[in-house]
Amino acid sequence: MKSIIAVIAFATLSLTYTTQVEASSIAQNLCDYVNVDNKSKLRSFLKSNKLKIRNVFDSVSCNGKNLLEFAAEKNSTATGSMIIGKLSKKVVSSNLATIASSELAVIAEQRVSS
Repeated sequence: MKSIIAVIAFATLSLTYTTQVEASSIAQNLCDYVNVDNKSKLRSFLKSNKLKIRNVFDSVSCNGKNLLEFAAEKNSTATGSMIIGKLSKKVVSSNLATIASSELAVIAEQRVSS
């Protein structure tokens, strides 16, 4: 009986740890693709992992910033414009003040006003 409980506890802990590692790896990959402004890699990574920007936007941070702020900081216009296009107007407008890049700010303003 004790061995069954030990096996169940070990399996549960293993699954929890694996999920946290996978989430960290996914966030790191998203940040890397935004950093190098590789829109096609970002898009294929999201598709292969069945993720949507809207769903992961609030939970992913790159250097303490959300994906949109990070893209603006790194002047990643291609990935930043893709992120702006995939987010809701409400989220874009709430992040408009934090966008440092003039190109992305214009794209975000157009998104909010349309």
